[in-house]
Amino acid sequence: QVHLVESGGGLVQPGGSLRLSCAVSGIRISIADMVWYRHGPGEQREWVAMMTRGGTPNYADSVKGRFTITRDSAKNTVYLQMNSLKPEDTAAYYCLLKWTPLDYWGKGSLVTVSS
Repeated sequence: QVHLVESGGGLVQPGGSLRLSCAVSGIRISIADMVWYRHGPGEQREWVAMMTRGGTPNYADSVKGRFTITRDSAKNTVYLQMNSLKPEDTAAYYCLLKWTPLDYWGKGSLVTVSS
């Protein structure tokens, strides 16, 4: 079975940083595309960042230059480093493993940016 577990969320002040982790079991992340989504209060789900199986990162314009997606194949974990956080970054952040035609989701990690 494939399981994804996000961690690292919490309360942070504007301008602060957090690092989210997505620990994967049951499949090697190196054969899949790894994606971070977020779902803010009263908003639609938003794609945030992706690491392709080839190792190429892509970012939404709203986070470009502030967020960085990385992966550690040895730990089978994907990370989202979030810097210069803004109140509008407040959301539940979800990790998605895309191994066509299958998608596997984690349960999410809540990030709150507030003073």
